[in-house]
Amino acid sequence: QVHLVESGGGLVQAGGSLRLSCAASGRSFMNYVMGWFRQAPEKEREFVAAIGWTGDSTYYSDSVKGRFTIARDNAKNTVYLQMNSLKSGDTAVYYCAARPGPVLGAFGDEYNYWGQGIQVTVSS
Repeated sequence: QVHLVESGGGLVQAGGSLRLSCAASGRSFMNYVMGWFRQAPEKEREFVAAIGWTGDSTYYSDSVKGRFTIARDNAKNTVYLQMNSLKSGDTAVYYCAARPGPVLGAFGDEYNYWGQGIQVTVSS
């Protein structure tokens, strides 16, 4: 069992930056691939980024590649999402998710555990 809690969301102007954190509790955090997803109002959940066990492998959606960076600190059981050059289209509830095994999945169904979500609002 893994319990995930996101923090760091809020309101930011377009072009600004935010860093989301996701603290995990439970066993064997380093054995989980961690992902970030987001869901905007009246839209489907969308994959944002994923990171492998050691942090050496990452995978991004085309919409955030070059602007967002995912990282993890296994000593702190925490995964981060650094978001730069934010756009109004990045406004959404952001979710942290975890899945066992080595594959960096981009589909929500591949993830077993989810945080409660945190709001990010980018004003234009």
